[in-house]
Amino acid sequence: MEDVCGIVGWTNLKEDISTQRHIIESMTCQLSKRGPDDVAIFQKKDVLFGHRRLVVVDPEGGKQPMTRRIGDYAYTVIYNGELYNTEDLRKELIEKGHRFHSYSDTEVLLVSYIEWGIDCVKKFNGIFAFGIWDEKERSLFMARDPLGVKPLFYTKAGNHFMFASEIKALLAHPLVEPIVGEEGIAEIFGLGPARSPGNGVYKNIHEVPPAHWLLYKNEGYKLKQYWQLESKEHTDSFETTVEHVRHLLIDAIERQLVSDVPVCTFLSGGVDSSAISSVAANAFRRDGKGQLNTYSIDYVDNNLYFKANEFQPNSDSAYIEMMKNHIGSEHHNILLDIPQLFTALEDAVKANDLPGMADVDSSLYLFCKEVRKNATVALSGECADEIFGGYPWFTRAEDITADTFPWAKSTKERMGIISKGFRNISLEDYVAAKYEETIKEVPRLDGESQQQNRMRELFYLNMKWFMITLLNRKDRMSMANSLEVRVPFADYRLVEYLWNVPWEMKYHTQQEKGLLRKAIQGILPEKVLNRKKSPYPKTHHPLYTKMVQQKMKEILQDTTSPLLDVINISRVMEITETGGASFGRPWFGQLMTGPQLLAFLIQVNIWMKEYKVRIQ
Repeated sequence: MEDVCGIVGWTNLKEDISTQRHIIESMTCQLSKRGPDDVAIFQKKDVLFGHRRLVVVDPEGGKQPMTRRIGDYAYTVIYNGELYNTEDLRKELIEKGHRFHSYSDTEVLLVSYIEWGIDCVKKFNGIFAFGIWDEKERSLFMARDPLGVKPLFYTKAGNHFMFASEIKALLAHPLVEPIVGEEGIAEIFGLGPARSPGNGVYKNIHEVPPAHWLLYKNEGYKLKQYWQLESKEHTDSFETTVEHVRHLLIDAIERQLVSDVPVCTFLSGGVDSSAISSVAANAFRRDGKGQLNTYSIDYVDNNLYFKANEFQPNSDSAYIEMMKNHIGSEHHNILLDIPQLFTALEDAVKANDLPGMADVDSSLYLFCKEVRKNATVALSGECADEIFGGYPWFTRAEDITADTFPWAKSTKERMGIISKGFRNISLEDYVAAKYEETIKEVPRLDGESQQQNRMRELFYLNMKWFMITLLNRKDRMSMANSLEVRVPFADYRLVEYLWNVPWEMKYHTQQEKGLLRKAIQGILPEKVLNRKKSPYPKTHHPLYTKMVQQKMKEILQDTTSPLLDVINISRVMEITETGGASFGRPWFGQLMTGPQLLAFLIQVNIWMKEYKVRIQ
């Protein structure tokens, strides 16, 4: 196992950049929160690497940048993430004659590249973003994990090629400017807080998409996908499928408990986080590791204002209590108050380098900050809804047939918010093109019915778009607080297997995530097992609406607000007066309604101001 880190690299194969150490240092410094424990620089004529480290395993043996020499040539890696099959790979490499000097997985990853070259990525089970400087080939090889749990951005300026874990590190390079073009505006207002795969919003900043590698050489760079879902007939019986899912899930959770520092779990009382917490608590007991610490989030006075609705049928507290007693965990309930939540909208933007999911982000930011006081690693339930089909849009007829992203059906309304100066950008065309592009990529299976085909499309859209939005949010909000959050449901073996399991099985007993519930029977109390899905808790407090209304009015009255250049002021005033209600639809997903739309616009203003964004 390795560490959570921040990585940054710069190469120029035509000029000597070794004298520019101060630049790589200031770029690396931007990632100090991702790795507060250690910093190191690698310096050569044509390449500079910077690394920030948060120690999780093998403090000495895992130091980076790490270099191995083979004959006349050296290979150097910087890496953020962890491999969950380190020991299997180490064994295989030892059989091939390699020797190891540490028990860190950084060394296993580097030696895998030395042995298998760019095909090494097909051997890894884990979450990762890394760069390897290959002296022999004079090449830079970079890759990102199959589901995109770890981030990796890059940009090119003349003969300079730069990459980093976060955009802020790239912007610290004097050649990289915070310019946003029409496409960036379409990303923010048409798709935001989602982003198109590979799009960095800023002009000329890109992201290595999940499951891709990038090879940079003298003649330029090549980007290639190394893993994709394959559609094939599912021949396992329901009983076998249940057994297999149970085995894969428990294995994924247990592999992700390995750490030399305290591990905890997030527990909302929902099926996903409860399953992880229960398996973790059992493993702790079995391995003599003592009591598991679990953490949940709530808001001051939320119980007074909570109103059950289709999306949030019940609040979490009773189920958390049930789970805590069932697994015997040491439970911590973190209570956030409304002013904190509002103030942290700014922290969330700085963590994200972009406007995000408003208070859905800022609450997670504050939550991770509290958890970090006692733990360095946490396990969380993201991705279960995308792979088992837990969201309302998997079962709601109008969403299944919708010819767009089912969580963002507000494109027309969004168009009304943009300034008339941007009217030559058709948000509707932009969003429709991105949707079509994704639908074209879906791996089909001959002979499937129209309904089976459509369910594949829905699952694919969720994995490529909705899931990555939540994974990005989880990475930035946790890493901004030096907390590593692992997501067992994003184990690629589980994702691959479930891809071909038919909808009828996933929707067992006409219950969302019916298959998952069946697979974890006996692991959870019946009441929790059958609880209807309730999303991430958000505030229902009227004070929050008041605070975002007040702030939005200030922004609209301040002539220096950068937001005024991009919005239709009179329309936004109208929306502000009604606390967001007159927008008429959720902005995004199930959680971003009314006040969250105002908070999103506040974040756009913070972002443009803080990052000195120039619209071109």
